[in-house]
Amino acid sequence: MTNTLPSKQYRLENLIRAWPNALVAYSGGVDSAFLLWSAHRILGSKVTGILGDSPSLPRSEHQAAIAFARRHHLPVEILSTQELADPSYASNPSNRCFFCRSELFQQMERLAQTRGVAVLAYGENADDAKEIRAGRAAAGQFKVAAPLREAHLTKAEIRSLAREAGLDIAEKPASPCLSSRLAPGLPVTVERLAAIEKAEIAVRQYGFRIVRVRHLGDKALVQVSPEETARLKDSELQSKITPAIKAAGFAQIEYDLIGYQGSGLR
Repeated sequence: MTNTLPSKQYRLENLIRAWPNALVAYSGGVDSAFLLWSAHRILGSKVTGILGDSPSLPRSEHQAAIAFARRHHLPVEILSTQELADPSYASNPSNRCFFCRSELFQQMERLAQTRGVAVLAYGENADDAKEIRAGRAAAGQFKVAAPLREAHLTKAEIRSLAREAGLDIAEKPASPCLSSRLAPGLPVTVERLAAIEKAEIAVRQYGFRIVRVRHLGDKALVQVSPEETARLKDSELQSKITPAIKAAGFAQIEYDLIGYQGSGLR
């Protein structure tokens, strides 16, 4: 198989054509959105997107995922996941994602069994395959297919294909779950997730495209993209943001003037 982008897309489409039907884990991110769109284009009503909903999913992301599906006439169902009720997840270990994915995939498996659906799939890509990912272990346990990875499609290539298809999801920044903002070992609670979401909304209203508010206990670490840190240094702007973050439940606020690096807590 050649490594050209058209050949990879052809490989993806052939993988999907081999499915009799499928449930696709859908978060609204570029990978899962492109996968669901591709599968629906080929399989039509034989594919359904499954959006896992819990307090760890920002409401803005939930709404954006539903809106994208509606714009493109993609069938999506919402499953309420209960990962926060699992002490293994709530204790916030380094492999927290395994328990979250396991909860979603288990629910998808049950749904597939009741409906006679043969394939479960999710949006892991070729770049993800180069890293150790707890979610992949869960996918292996529940035999969840990763066709983007199997087709050797990278994140950049998926964005390119989405752009060619005219999908507005193509430029969407990555948006990990709210639990990823918690310091390692700091238990995941509904209250902490709500505080993070409220604080991020307060920062985002000033026009920042990428925002992370890290929950370090009583302290919030505010991060934006490196390209946007110059604005974050403005003392007048900070004087507006700080009270809003304190109102969200944080006693101390620190501004990261280096910028979000996409690799979690530093």
